[in-house]
Amino acid sequence: MAGSAPIAAEQLRAAVDPVCAWLAGEAEQPPRAVVGAAVKTSARWLAQQVPGRSVELRIPPHVAVQCVDGPRHTRGTPPNVIETDAATWLRLASGQLTWSDAVTEGSVVASGNRADLSPHLPLRPLRNR
Repeated sequence: MAGSAPIAAEQLRAAVDPVCAWLAGEAEQPPRAVVGAAVKTSARWLAQQVPGRSVELRIPPHVAVQCVDGPRHTRGTPPNVIETDAATWLRLASGQLTWSDAVTEGSVVASGNRADLSPHLPLRPLRNR
């Protein structure tokens, strides 16, 4: 996150609010730019709160961030990778889906012994939404 301005909790909530009805199944999917903003802001907020380079969180095609303290990788594919889609990530971030359920149902692919974000989810500013 070097070089990036810190993301405030209010910014995180403002980015995610427009997708809440969609995530709850009450509205159509918002435009890609709106979903992308929610994904990027929430993933970057996580990286800001849980800094490190031992885990790479990938939410294609929107963003990839490194987070979680520990050994860092410098070349090639990192040993700890988490990949998911935008809707799953936003449900995890907001507490609508648990980590274990997402992994069990296959909507999150996690490899490596540090590839577990359950202690950090849901994101604090998005809990109880």
